[in-house]
Amino acid sequence: MTIGKIGKTMPKEKKATIPKKTGQVKKQKKPQKLQKKIISSKEKVEQKSSISKKKYFYAVGRRKCAEAQVRLYSGKGEIIINNKPCREYFPTFFLQKIIYQPLLLVGGEKKFNIEVKTKGGGMRGQAEAIRLGIARALLNFDKNLKKTVKKAGFLTRDPRKKERKKYGYRGARRGRQFRKR
Repeated sequence: MTIGKIGKTMPKEKKATIPKKTGQVKKQKKPQKLQKKIISSKEKVEQKSSISKKKYFYAVGRRKCAEAQVRLYSGKGEIIINNKPCREYFPTFFLQKIIYQPLLLVGGEKKFNIEVKTKGGGMRGQAEAIRLGIARALLNFDKNLKKTVKKAGFLTRDPRKKERKKYGYRGARRGRQFRKR
């Protein structure tokens, strides 16, 4: 900064210091455990990308507010839901049984690998959405299965949803408690 005449500057102790650029900070080495996790996650991504390059049969299943996108590959019988194994994502046997129903009906529990992306709703709604998606994907695989799968009721989309609350009521239909006096 110049004050008064050209060439004169402020004394050094009053000059403002400019901070260093943020890009000049030294990079620290990552701990070994973290590096191993990063490497293992890269391996998982590579494995997943090799799976997704294979031919697959795609279908969508819905139930209540849940939605499931299903990809059916030929394989050993693994089911992966949101990048987790089926038994980890649905810990209860009852929900696992719902998912496996169409495969058991057709006899394809050891023939197909299934990759699912699901969102919305609760656990039961997601499980039933996955079941519908698997049943539809099986139809894309083989049209001759339609009769058996439809007879079991796995191709019917359950239209029931939660009814909305009405004004003047406590819920969808429940009214206020009646008081005689």
